[in-house]
Amino acid sequence: MVENIIILIIAYLIGSVNFSVLISKRVAGFDVREKGSGNAGSTNVLRSVGKGAAVITLICDILKGVVAISLAIIIGNIIQNSNKELLVQIAGIAVVIGHTFPIFFGFKGGKGVATSLGIILMSNWQIGLICLVFALVLMALTRMVSLGSCGAAILFPVLTLFINENYMVLSEGKSGNTYLIYSVILAIIILFNHRSNIQRMLNGTENKIGEKSKK
Repeated sequence: MVENIIILIIAYLIGSVNFSVLISKRVAGFDVREKGSGNAGSTNVLRSVGKGAAVITLICDILKGVVAISLAIIIGNIIQNSNKELLVQIAGIAVVIGHTFPIFFGFKGGKGVATSLGIILMSNWQIGLICLVFALVLMALTRMVSLGSCGAAILFPVLTLFINENYMVLSEGKSGNTYLIYSVILAIIILFNHRSNIQRMLNGTENKIGEKSKK
C-alpha cells in the first residue's frame, strides 16, 4: 500500500515538469501557453517556437512516461509481495495527470499524448508501436494531430482485449485484460483533454499540420 502512494506521488511530480514551458521560455523567451492554441505541448511548440524546440519537447515528454513506468517496475522488484501491475498502472495514470495538471505550473499543462506514448511503449511495446503507427497514419491522411491522438487513445483499450504478450509486467496466469481499466482511464483522460479539438473536428475548423492556429 505504501509503495502505491510513493509511486503515485513520484510519478505525478515527474509529470508536472512541463518541458514545453521550460523550453519555450529558454529558446524563445515566452511561455508557450501564451501563444497559438494555448496548449503546453509539442504541437503548439512547433507552431509557436520551431521544429528543434518541438522535437526536444516531444522526446522529453515521452521520457517522462518511460521514467515513471521504469521507477514503478524498480520499486515493484524491490518491495516483496507488491502488486507490480498495479504499480505500473498507478504510475502511468499519475504521470499523465501530472502532465495535464502540473503542480509546478499552475495546474495548466498539456494533453498528455507524448507522455502516454512513453507509458504505453513501456507497458507493452507491441501495443505502443501499433498505436503509434495508427496515429501517424491518421495524421498523414487528415493532417490533424488531434485525430491521430484520439484515435490511438481509443485503440489502446481495444488492443488490451486481444494482446496477451509483450507486457513489461504481467504475472503468470494473467491476461492483457489486467490492463483494460487502466487503458480505459488513460483513453478517457486523453479524450477529455482533446474535448475542444473534438468539437472543432465536428465543426470542420480543427487546426491542421502546416497551418497556423485558428484560435
